[in-house]
Amino acid sequence: MLLRKIGLVNRSLRWLLEIDKSVPPRSDEELSIEVERNYRWNYAANLLDGAFFWFGNSFASASTIIPLFISKLTPSPFAIGLVAIIAQSGWALPQLFTANAVEQLPRKKAIVVNVGFFLERLPTWLWIVAALMAKRSPNLALVLFLVSFAWFNLGAGVAATAWQDLIARCFPVDRRGRFFGTTLFVGAGVGALGASLSAWLIKTYPFPTNFVYLFAIAAIAINLSWAFLALVREPVRQVTRHRQSNRQFFSTLPDILRRDQNFRRFLLVRMLLSLGMMGAGFITVAALYRWQIPDSTVGIYTVVLLAGQTMGNLFFGWLSDRVGHKLSLELGALGSFLAFTLAWLAPAEGWFYIVFALLGIASGAIIVSGILMIMEFCEPQRRPTYAGLANTGMGLIGVAAPMLGAGIASINYSWLFAVSAVLSLIAWGAMRWWVQDPRWANDEDA
Repeated sequence: MLLRKIGLVNRSLRWLLEIDKSVPPRSDEELSIEVERNYRWNYAANLLDGAFFWFGNSFASASTIIPLFISKLTPSPFAIGLVAIIAQSGWALPQLFTANAVEQLPRKKAIVVNVGFFLERLPTWLWIVAALMAKRSPNLALVLFLVSFAWFNLGAGVAATAWQDLIARCFPVDRRGRFFGTTLFVGAGVGALGASLSAWLIKTYPFPTNFVYLFAIAAIAINLSWAFLALVREPVRQVTRHRQSNRQFFSTLPDILRRDQNFRRFLLVRMLLSLGMMGAGFITVAALYRWQIPDSTVGIYTVVLLAGQTMGNLFFGWLSDRVGHKLSLELGALGSFLAFTLAWLAPAEGWFYIVFALLGIASGAIIVSGILMIMEFCEPQRRPTYAGLANTGMGLIGVAAPMLGAGIASINYSWLFAVSAVLSLIAWGAMRWWVQDPRWANDEDA
């Protein structure tokens, strides 16, 4: 009976991953022709995916909405720190552990869509249940929300290397930034509209009804984005690498880091920049405690955050296609430095609108170029491995940073923002003078 169940699970997984489907041999030129033929279709499908995802995500913002929800359930800053850990590391942490399997599968869309539905989209409906339970059983609601939020983020991380490779397959290198920036521009734009609605919902309806509405809209929109992602036409590429066990795969990773000095430096700087963002999840709560701002103001903060991110996405997408991603990351680090410096020294609550705008701009650069720059360090077959190395490394920092941030915040929020500002400034200098843009680097440095 047990063997029969294992066999059923194995067959179901093979069906979901489309492992048994044949892959016709095609040259690079034929694949390029297919990419161009489906360019408009894939642009539209991915754009709608991004728009609905970011619209839904604005109703469950890890920087504003969720910290407010958690603060209604418990006064502990460590619970908010746990949310920050999940938000910052959940997507990144699993990627290295899935890279080997992803590289050996010719179809990346099957992972993102077929398996990703159960890993990433399904748990969003549990957020509504947690909100419904918040009044009568706040502790149980807190546990359910944290579990489902972790499921959502870690599930997205499991599918992330496949999704990044899918994007790289669908869009040529000199148009990825434009596509990604425009998609995030539209997504953050509609997200800003969603944040305006969230501010109205928080103000109009009592707790926890307001969060039931917020999380219901988030779940519907995020699942609609999955439907558009399913419409993407993937240019399927044959796998040319020899199969290797996970043990063999992990044994090759130190050699990559030793050989590719520029990539190694990039990893260290990105980790430093990620560590510098440790204070991001605490800005809203600091404003709440410092000036006792009304809950509705949190929704306006989300609007400002997404407005800054909207402009940042569009600008840095355009900039990175023309001059590479390195400059975008430098400007993002400077934006982060200015945001945390202002959060540290702000004399009044009104200054926090500028803080969130700067944080949004910085996030735009880090999201667009932090993801796409990785794809330019290696040949197409190794993209999942390089993405896994970079993002899992940042995921480890994403676990440690909020814990460290929560510890500092429990003493003094100003100290937390000062440390974040200093680390962001160091990350800017290291990216500026220590890392070469792989698009322009000499072969011996790449």
